[in-house]
Amino acid sequence: MARNSAITIAGTEVKPGQRMSVNIPMADLYTGASLPMAVKVICGRRAGPVLFVSAAIHGDELNGVEIIRRLLKRKGLESIQGTLIAVPVVNVHGFLDLSRYLPDRRDLNRSFPGSAKGSIAARMANIFVTEIVSKADYGLDLHTGAINRSNLPQVRANLDDPITMELARAFGTPVILNSTIRDGSLRACAAERGFPMLIYEAGEALRFDEFSIRAGLQGVIKVMRHLGMLPPSGKASRMVPVIAESTSWIRAPYSGVVSKKVELGTRVVKGQRLAVVGDPLGDEEEIIAATFDGIVIGRNNLPLANEGDALFNIAAFKSVATAETKVESFAASHGH
Repeated sequence: MARNSAITIAGTEVKPGQRMSVNIPMADLYTGASLPMAVKVICGRRAGPVLFVSAAIHGDELNGVEIIRRLLKRKGLESIQGTLIAVPVVNVHGFLDLSRYLPDRRDLNRSFPGSAKGSIAARMANIFVTEIVSKADYGLDLHTGAINRSNLPQVRANLDDPITMELARAFGTPVILNSTIRDGSLRACAAERGFPMLIYEAGEALRFDEFSIRAGLQGVIKVMRHLGMLPPSGKASRMVPVIAESTSWIRAPYSGVVSKKVELGTRVVKGQRLAVVGDPLGDEEEIIAATFDGIVIGRNNLPLANEGDALFNIAAFKSVATAETKVESFAASHGH
């Protein structure tokens, strides 16, 4: 087996067989104190792919931070083939403020590939692409739903690329979305470069969700096994994900108190009640119904809604029954 090559991150060389922490300088705080992006680099002795795993591009999305923390504690990483670059907190400013955004209210995941002389978001995006993405062969970016929104564990990827499709299937969530790429996102940046990358979405912002964390950790490990960075598990995976044909948000017909909501992962049919919205006095009440058959893959958790608020994200499949079976099996296998 060929010997691995050293890798240099932010001027620090990590040689084969070394495991090092690297601090990438970011914009300083007002006080003049430095605020680095902490990176853990594990450079295996034997040659193999370079994979980055990142989290908290949105500073309030915390499940991915815990997934990476648990990943780095696994003893098997000491004998990996290739190199792992782990970045648990990309948006360090947002992470400190418990905010999705940067101090200038920009969204880091709408700022890629960035520039060295732009806004704080553009500069941070530029540094991440220069120091992390450009050094890697594959990428996994870990996300959650926004504040007060939960996502069923799902992978979003550019499925038109066969290598990315293989990674998505290897990750092993029950649902895969060939979702629209948003301008300025890390995924759009990766697609433009022909760089295979997955987005894992699960849980909600500012909350740890044990089910989502366990599922995400197993997904990362499965991808590493698929890439040959870790040895095979010896167990053939029975999870064959289903690809959603489309997704659509069901919105509140008017403002009010929302109750009797269906749970994430629920199979619904057209016309089925998803929730009830009514005024606080109890005079008016209206059923919010599914507009097509599918699986609930996203849910607004607030019991209050303004007219037009997105309440339920439903995914449509060729066979909803098959998708339901996959979701139920996945939940059972991860103790949910």
